[in-house]
Amino acid sequence: MLQAVIVDDEKKAIQSLAWELTNFSDEINVVASFTDPFEALRFLNNNSPDCLFLDIEMPTMDGFQFIKKLGNKEFPVVITTAYNQYAIKALKNEAVDYLLKPIDTDDLKDTIVKIKKFNARTYTSDRMEKILLNFNANEKHKKITFNTDGKLIFLESEEILYAESDGNYSTIYLSDGQKIVLTKKLKEVNKLLPGDSFFRIHNSYIINLTKIKEFLKTDGYVVLQSNHKIPVSRQKKSDFLDLF
Repeated sequence: MLQAVIVDDEKKAIQSLAWELTNFSDEINVVASFTDPFEALRFLNNNSPDCLFLDIEMPTMDGFQFIKKLGNKEFPVVITTAYNQYAIKALKNEAVDYLLKPIDTDDLKDTIVKIKKFNARTYTSDRMEKILLNFNANEKHKKITFNTDGKLIFLESEEILYAESDGNYSTIYLSDGQKIVLTKKLKEVNKLLPGDSFFRIHNSYIINLTKIKEFLKTDGYVVLQSNHKIPVSRQKKSDFLDLF
């Protein structure tokens, strides 16, 4: 049975929707409901239901703002409203479906099918990710794994030249000229890289030590085999030289 959460600023609307859901289908159980979107956000950031039925017209925070603030987006969102002009915008905001109040039985059945398909795809994707990560962890020669843009990227150390910080993002520069942008800070990236071949030479840079071609002592730069010049910070210079 699907575990559902309802968010709507009107109690009567919640009661009506909960009644429709439970009476029109034996496949959905309403486990929680909220009239306060902030309380709902706190609940959903710590719990993962099978689906969320979300009203658009709420005074303190509309449904589209709610979706943007939602940290956990692993479950499907169904927009519920009395105003059909929201249909296109709802689907663009990552909603799996759109229902007009009062909810039609056939529409609800179609929505349940979509929810099940969404959850089946997510389950398959998560399971495959775990299999790949476990396989990589057990490899004799473990690869470096980056999770970005909905995909896992497995790299050998020698494929990476350096990593550069851009605030809350980092860019990985590869020896073949490609770039990989990660939604991770550089310190998080540093934890993913093997310490025997990578060194954080500057607050904004991590380099592959095997890719160094020159060290310009006067200028305080290292030159990589790709001819990229990377600055060495004063704080890191002593530790860097100790490596050699």
